Amino acid sequence: MDAESIKSLLWILLWGGLFFLMMRYGCGAHMMGGHGHGGGHGNPGPGTGSENKDPVCGMTVNSQNAAAASVHGGRTYYFCSTSCRDQFEQAPDKYIGASAPAKDQQGGHHHG
Repeated sequence: MDAESIKSLLWILLWGGLFFLMMRYGCGAHMMGGHGHGGGHGNPGPGTGSENKDPVCGMTVNSQNAAAASVHGGRTYYFCSTSCRDQFEQAPDKYIGASAPAKDQQGGHHHG
């Protein structure tokens, strides 16, 4: 193997590693079934808590294994990730007015 081939191989490994991390821990984790914080989203076992809607992304979150929670106005809001919680805490009224948590609603996860 010459130096150019090794350099190309290292770049492929670097980008592959970054892609893996993004899919495993970033936004791709929602598509793959979770953030590694216990169970998949929207698929709790029977009797394992109540379902709530993440006010930031709309994902269904089980209150017992939610990644994060925040209290605002005397009400607890549950989140699929700490990233969604952080966005909520920066501007809670933006998310409460548009999408208050509801028990029997399911939604996809959309950042933006």
